[in-house]
Amino acid sequence: MIKLLRALAALTLFVSANSLHAADGPLLNFPLPELGDDKEILVLEITLEPGQSSPPHRHNAHVFVYVLEGLVNMQVAGGELQTLSPGEMFYENPDDIHAVSANASDTDPARILVHLIKTVGVPVSEQVAQ
Repeated sequence: MIKLLRALAALTLFVSANSLHAADGPLLNFPLPELGDDKEILVLEITLEPGQSSPPHRHNAHVFVYVLEGLVNMQVAGGELQTLSPGEMFYENPDDIHAVSANASDTDPARILVHLIKTVGVPVSEQVAQ
C-alpha cells in the first residue's frame, strides 16, 4: 500500500509540475481510504482523435482524468456534462456510469492522462447498456 501511495504522490507531482497553466493550489485534493493489498494504480495516456467518443461504460475504479491537450466532454450518468480544457480534471467514483467520454473537437485531437485506483485483476472498463 505504501508503494501505491508513493506512486500516486509522484504522479500527482509530475502532473502538477507539468501543468499547462499556473495553479494557485492543488489540481485535486481527494482523501483516500485505507487501501488493501488487492488495490493497484493504473496510469494511461489516451489520445482521442477528432470527434472520437466511447459508448457508456463503467470502470469499477476511482478514476482521475487530467486533460493534457485539446477539449474533452465528460459526464457520469445523472451528472452535469462538462467540457474540460488542458489543466482541468474530472473524477468518477467506482459506482459511476461514464455516460459521455468524447473529444469535443471535430478537427483537433485531445490527450488525457487517466489514473485509475482499482482492484487487481479487474478489467479496466466494461460496457453498460444504454
